[in-house]
Formats: sequence, structure tokens, C-alpha cells
Amino acid sequence: MHSLTELSPGPPRTSYAQQVATVALTALAPASWGTTYAVTTELLPPGHPLFAGLMRALPAGLLALAITRVLPRGAWWWKASVLGVLNIGAFFPLLFLAAERLPGGVAATLGAAQPLLVAALATAVLHDRPTIWRLAWGVIGVAGVGLVVLGPGARLDVAGVLAGLGGTATMAGGVVLTKRWGRPAGVGPLALAGWQLAAGGLLLLPLTLAIEGVPQRIDAGAVGGYLWLGSMGGLIAYTLWFRGIGKLAVGASAPLVLLSPLVAAVVGAVLGESLSLLQTLGFALALAALLAAQLNPPNQSDRIARGRPAADRRGEDQIRGGRIR
Repeated sequence: MHSLTELSPGPPRTSYAQQVATVALTALAPASWGTTYAVTTELLPPGHPLFAGLMRALPAGLLALAITRVLPRGAWWWKASVLGVLNIGAFFPLLFLAAERLPGGVAATLGAAQPLLVAALATAVLHDRPTIWRLAWGVIGVAGVGLVVLGPGARLDVAGVLAGLGGTATMAGGVVLTKRWGRPAGVGPLALAGWQLAAGGLLLLPLTLAIEGVPQRIDAGAVGGYLWLGSMGGLIAYTLWFRGIGKLAVGASAPLVLLSPLVAAVVGAVLGESLSLLQTLGFALALAALLAAQLNPPNQSDRIARGRPAADRRGEDQIRGGRIR
């Protein structure tokens, strides 16, 4: 007679096709963020980065709240506020300050260091030790992005570098805390994105009014740019991003941010900027790092990441599969 454990199929496992689909959908978020620089320089009125951040965050957040009609409850009021500040409210001003004081390539390279910061924070907060495989490819990814976007005349500014690293650190912290806290029961990624976009937008509102104000002239191109940043670059991207963070390991989701500077380079090439042989090599290295980070070699697997013997994990797999004899 079979025991109950033998008869129970256990929780469903994620298939390879589902994993690939999750990675692809999540990758759309940083890919869309890679268009931000071109949209800002080509369509938006200059000198108003905070207003652009406000228009990207607050309308999208309020729209998500109107669609879902779900508000935070209990501890999620402060959790959503913390995540909104890290991922939106603090990240945007630091990003814009870095963009103003540094060449775009330097700022993009600093942003590419996010997977390494996520790995360090995940070790401290989630007790999730990254594999040597993913750490190595993280370093290769930063080097590849550097080859793509750094030129010989790149200048460095201390305040700009600190702002770039600060922005990278705040978003890395947001990724790790999002993974740790997850989502409340019955709350989807659209609602979670709406909470954070609204919280970040409300923080940016007084800063924008006090520092910049509203641009004197907003033409049709600027309207289209704001709509793109708020929809694909805001609500849709962050919904896909938070959905992916909840499903993927932090070591797999964090390297996807390498797509942002790579897409920015591709858009620049479309607009007339040519890539040298060295830049093409860097592009290939960064893309290889992004793809390799989604894999775990059989000899390392998750036992390094989780700090547990492989035999223990095989025992758990047998229990889930109902093969206990």
C-alpha cells in the first residue's frame, strides 16, 4: 500500500520553457530602460530630469492603483514606501545627477556593476551565497559594458561617480528587499509596481516643484516621450521586473540589467553612432555574461548558492517527487 507521500505529486516544478519565458519577459524591462537616454535627449525638453522622472513614475503609479484598486495593508504601507524610495524616488535623482556630471558611458558602466552589488547584498540579507560562475560572469559583464560605452576621452567627476554608485546601490537594495519580502497574498505584480511608482512619484513631486518646476514648452514629441517613459519604461517594465524578481533567483535576474547599456548602444548605432571593433567585442562579452548568468554548471548548481550539500538537496527532490521508499 502506498503512503500518502508517495501518492502526493508535490508542488509543480517550473519547466525549462517556463523558465526561458520568465527570463525573456523580465528582460523586456531593462531593455526598455535602455531607450531612456535616447528618448530624453531626442524628445524631452532639456534641463528637467526631475520632471521627467516624475512623469515617468506618478501617473503610472496612480493608473496602476486605479486598475487594481488594491492598497497596501498593515506593514506593507512602510514596505511599499521603502521599496518605492529605493527603486524610484531615490534612484531617479541619483541617476539624473550622474547623467549630468558624467558622460553617459561612465554612468552606464557604473550601473552595470549592479549584479555584483546585488550578490553582496543577497549574501548579507538573504544568506544566499552566489556561485563563482555567476560572480565571474558578473565581472566579465561589467568589463564588456565598459568596452562598449567608455571612450578614451571619458572624464570622471567625484560627485558624479558617487551619485552613479549610489543609484546603482539603491536599486540593488530594492532588488534584494523585493526578493526577501515578496508580495502579499492575493497581490499581483501590477499592484506592487503601482505602489512603488506612486510612492516614488510622491517623493519626487515636491522636489520637482521646488527645484525645476514645469517646462515652459512641451511639444508633441515630448508628450510622446513622456508617454513612452511612463508606459513601457514605467508601468509595464516595472510590472514585468517585479514579476521576474519574484520568480527568478537574484543571481539570474540581476545580470539582466546589463541589457540597458547594451540597448542604449544599439539605439545610438541606429541614430548614427558607429561601433568600433573593440566596442563590438565588449558587446559580445556583456551579452555572453548576461546569458551565462542564467545557467548553473552541474558541478556547482545551487549547492554553493544555498550553502547546502548536494546530497541534502537530492533528498528533498525525492520527497517532492514522491520517490521515498
